[in-house]
Amino acid sequence: MFKDLAIQGLWKNNPALVQLLGLCPLLAVTSTFINGLGLGLATLIVLIGSNITVSVVRQWVPNEIRIPVFVMIIAAYVTVIELLMNAYTYNLYLTLGIFIPLIVTNCAIIGRAEAFASKNSVLLSAFDGLTMGMGFTVVLVLLGGLREIIGAGTLFAGAERLFGDIAAGWSITFYQGDTTFLLAILPPGAFLGMGLIIAVKNSIDAKLEKVQTKKNTVTIQRARVTTEV
Repeated sequence: MFKDLAIQGLWKNNPALVQLLGLCPLLAVTSTFINGLGLGLATLIVLIGSNITVSVVRQWVPNEIRIPVFVMIIAAYVTVIELLMNAYTYNLYLTLGIFIPLIVTNCAIIGRAEAFASKNSVLLSAFDGLTMGMGFTVVLVLLGGLREIIGAGTLFAGAERLFGDIAAGWSITFYQGDTTFLLAILPPGAFLGMGLIIAVKNSIDAKLEKVQTKKNTVTIQRARVTTEV
């Protein structure tokens, strides 16, 4: 069960690549690796917390008001995360701006609360939130890192906004120039990068499907030969 949930959250049913949920913040703030990581971690914590809480109270919430109750639970966690980021990662908080409170309306979080947490145990719901949040975060950091490298020639720039002064020297410079590749940093670059990541995933899935089909064919042929003998 846990293995299947991990595969679903990280790959087969990834909320960003397969379900295409939460694309607004995903495309808007992923101009750098650190921006994507910051929003991804915030979303991950909210997913785990809301899934656990929904699973705990599911027996006492009438079906008629379950969605408003779920939204209130998610909003409470988002408020806590927003206040913590305001206190401890203020510069990153300013960078992410309105997209932190907008986590409340992220369809991936509401969807998991409704489709999974409201029907399963606390442990399974927590693990589902973890894997779905990790799948979403991986896409955020991949897209953010890709856009940062192509657009600005750097990686981990501004890491101190998330990890503090200890991360001031973490930035890696791949190339330097008088101008940046602006397309990669602007919103059109986010769409192109997202399309590229989805295309790579679909290509890998197609190859894996072909391999699995060949294995199944060989297995069937061997079974027939064994039966005939």
